[in-house]
Order: sequence, then C-alpha cells, then structure tokens
Amino acid sequence: QVQLVESGGGSVQAGGSLRLSCAASGYTYSNYYMGWFRQAPGKEREGVARISPTGAATYYVDSVKGRFTISRDNAKKTLYLQMNSLKPEDTAMYYCAAGPRATMRWWEYNYWGQGTQVTVSS
Repeated sequence: QVQLVESGGGSVQAGGSLRLSCAASGYTYSNYYMGWFRQAPGKEREGVARISPTGAATYYVDSVKGRFTISRDNAKKTLYLQMNSLKPEDTAMYYCAAGPRATMRWWEYNYWGQGTQVTVSS
C-alpha cells in the first residue's frame, strides 16, 4: 500500500515556475509507475506526465512538453514535477498517483494524493 501527499502548489504569474512534490510512504513505492494529473473547474481529469519505477522512462502530454519535467527520488520516496513557463491554462488542482503500469488512464491508478492547487494569473 502507498500513501501520497502533494505539496508545492500556489499562485504565480504567467511565465513563472513552481515545483510540486509528492511524498510517499509504504514499502512498495519503488515498484510503481507514478503520474501527475490535473483537473480544472468544469473540465475532466487530465494526465500530465508519468514516470517508470526506476525513472528511466517518462511521458508528457503535448501541452506541457518542454515546460514540465517529472522526476523521482526512490531513496527519498518522493515524486516531483518541475513546472516552468507556466500559462493560465495550467491552472488546476494537481494530483499525484501510483499505479502498476505505463498508462495515462486515471482510473488505472491505485493510489492518489489529496491534491495541491496551482493558479496561474495573466
């Protein structure tokens, strides 16, 4: 079992940066794919990025490619999302999640954090 807690959200101006963290507990953390998802008001949940158990493979949705970087430190049991050149359309609640396979389907992830709000003003 894995427990996840996000932090690092906040309000920034367009063009600014934020670094989200997801602290995990549980002895099986290093066996999981990890993903970042976001949900804006009135919109469906969207997969943003994922990373393989060892960190060797990553995936990004086109809208964040080149701006966001997902990484993990398995020794610290922590997942990160570095967000640069933020845009107003990045405004959403951001969630980290753990799952058994390489997928961006949110319902295939087993464990979820509580979410952290990111607000980008123009």
